[in-house]
Amino acid sequence: MKKLLISLGILASLQFVNAQNISSKKWADLFSYNNVLAMKESNGKIVAATENGIFYYTISTGEITKLSKANGLHDVKISAFDYNPQTNIGLVGYQNGSLDVITPEGVTYVVDIPLATGYTGNKKINHISITGNKAIISVGYGVSVFDLTKKEFNDSAFFMNGGVYEASNEAALVGNKVFSVTNSGLKSHEMNTTFPVYSTWTTEMTGSFTQIDSESVLSFGSSAVAYLYNNGVSTPLPQSFGGIRDIVVTNNDIVVTDASRIYTFSTNGTTTGNTSIGEECNTATKVNGKIYGGTKLSGIKTEDGTIFKPDGPYSNISYKISLLNDQIWVATGGKVGYNDPTPGRNIGYYHFDGSKWIYPDYFANNPIQFNILDVVPNPSNPSEVFFTNHIHALNQKGIYKMEDDAFKKVYKNNDSAPNLNRITGLTFDENNNLFAAVCFIEGGSANTGYFFYNKSADGFTLVPIINAGGSQKPITKDGILYLPSPFFDPGGLIIKEYSSNPTSTTTPYKIIQKGNGLPASGTVSAAIDKDDNVWIGTRLGLRILSNPKAAITEPSPQAVPVIIEQNGIAEELFRDNTILQIEVDGGNHKWVAVEDGGVYYLSPDGERTIKHFTKENSPLPTNSVTDIKVDKKTGKVYFVTLDGIVTYQGDVAEVTSDFGNVLVYPNPVVYSNFKGLVTIKGLAEKTNIRIVDAAGNVVHSAVARGGYYEWDLNNQKGKRVASGIYFVLMTNEDGSDKATAKIGVVN
Repeated sequence: MKKLLISLGILASLQFVNAQNISSKKWADLFSYNNVLAMKESNGKIVAATENGIFYYTISTGEITKLSKANGLHDVKISAFDYNPQTNIGLVGYQNGSLDVITPEGVTYVVDIPLATGYTGNKKINHISITGNKAIISVGYGVSVFDLTKKEFNDSAFFMNGGVYEASNEAALVGNKVFSVTNSGLKSHEMNTTFPVYSTWTTEMTGSFTQIDSESVLSFGSSAVAYLYNNGVSTPLPQSFGGIRDIVVTNNDIVVTDASRIYTFSTNGTTTGNTSIGEECNTATKVNGKIYGGTKLSGIKTEDGTIFKPDGPYSNISYKISLLNDQIWVATGGKVGYNDPTPGRNIGYYHFDGSKWIYPDYFANNPIQFNILDVVPNPSNPSEVFFTNHIHALNQKGIYKMEDDAFKKVYKNNDSAPNLNRITGLTFDENNNLFAAVCFIEGGSANTGYFFYNKSADGFTLVPIINAGGSQKPITKDGILYLPSPFFDPGGLIIKEYSSNPTSTTTPYKIIQKGNGLPASGTVSAAIDKDDNVWIGTRLGLRILSNPKAAITEPSPQAVPVIIEQNGIAEELFRDNTILQIEVDGGNHKWVAVEDGGVYYLSPDGERTIKHFTKENSPLPTNSVTDIKVDKKTGKVYFVTLDGIVTYQGDVAEVTSDFGNVLVYPNPVVYSNFKGLVTIKGLAEKTNIRIVDAAGNVVHSAVARGGYYEWDLNNQKGKRVASGIYFVLMTNEDGSDKATAKIGVVN
């Protein structure tokens, strides 16, 4: 059972209420489990916390299982973790200050930590230390004690030092006394009535300390020195360090993780050994005489180089995604204000080859700055991949080609100015022609256009189109290229006919902007649906342009908004919202990503919202989804955010005029277990449906479009049908194909 803890005021009473279950079997994560932040050995298993999830490694069998927001946790960006092997209870802390309590019975969500009056600092959970049924939680204001049995906070001590809150970097409970390391010293206090009063805390030792742990003994340290504490005496361990990352105390050992090596000591402070596992570690532990390192880049790693982790991408940093057959490519770049490169995303791309994730060696320790906005495979030769490097650096920006994830060639990177000729996105058309969107073209009056790839010459030809406001990832269909231009006036959607002559600068084009029904804003995204309508996502709303080929030559084509009814009033759908991405599924439904608003699943005409996913009600890491792709063969939907990727198993795969594999679920429908809609999927593009009872009486009829239908179990009079077996009789639009199904109803 999952519950929700809400802070009702500063240090006021706290209570649990029911929370929505945000995970289901339809969701899965594509998170990275490389960066291990904390580990705990538990009865032959190592429990490891990473940025976006927990994984369990069974030492004897090698079995690995994982827990994330897709199957139980309630958030991402883990910042602290501890686990009690005796009770099998773990506590996960997040950067936003929330917590998850993991028990054998389930996961409980703790929304917020208690805050002191006037505290406006970072709510990040710095550290968690569990002893028995108590967890000591270190945060920016000091420490809080959390009761794991009752799942509620006890006392908090707010470290107000000279009128300024002082953070507890880490803390531990020894007996009935809490020890906390801060930037001004090692502090301690018994858990008694004066615990919340900071002036009653004792400074055991002055100095700036970052690490502490306790099991059989207490050890703490700064970046350069580790100490063994015993009855008020702090004795340095016999080793100098170059930058301590973590101190872990087990029943038999003190394990100190340094910048380059892992050192072990007995619990009386005697040196017992040191080792290196060949890469940087955040933490380490010793189990049955063997060292396990929690690495930054490879999961759990042993001294002999063996690696244990769930398979996943190199990092959670993601921006755009490409799918082809069973393979995935993830671009990791980004743009600030649709212009400058996003800092801190200099890692390249990663690739799932159908069986495992690959991080190309080319990106490791490469002095080139990478800001990869897009990566696309050649549909006729998936081993050949092109990516864009949208960076402000001569001889680094441009278009790159890889073969089998190894560098092959770079194009268009040697221009005269670092801010010109920026490549923003790539697309292959249905004839395997490659186009690269470019903005701020050097020289001339047309600063926006595309590069066209000449296969025989293995080079790109520049095709300027118009003086516009930048460019985004292009799309193509039937000899027409659509190029979103994201800046305000003169932004819009550029439509360029190229047909059989992609390098021509004289074929007609049109820019759809505010005079054509768009808001006075730039265009961020676009998609073409199965009716050849262009869905245009702008920075201030959504528009639909019909018959785009004719629009190129019309004097004033008009794009129109989707009008919906809200409380009896007609309103424009997504008015004044930035539409980050639009994707069309096999049934012509629309997935629409709204900045800070999550993802909407719309009916083919956009007038009905079928689903709305946010980070609050789904495993989405954030409410800004930067890319969406639907695998048309399976119906699986990929949601890309700056903090990681999750997938959702949609109900609609590729839809044709005939039936596919018709499936009804849940079936049977037991009212005590399920009170939602019954889904029928695998339908034809247009399906006539009649539902009859065992006597042949029609209880419900409908016409379904888009490959699936949802029945509310009501009859034609709007009342719930009785218990029994119901038969679903279906024909496609022209009656050339038919299908049947049975539904069991138990009220």
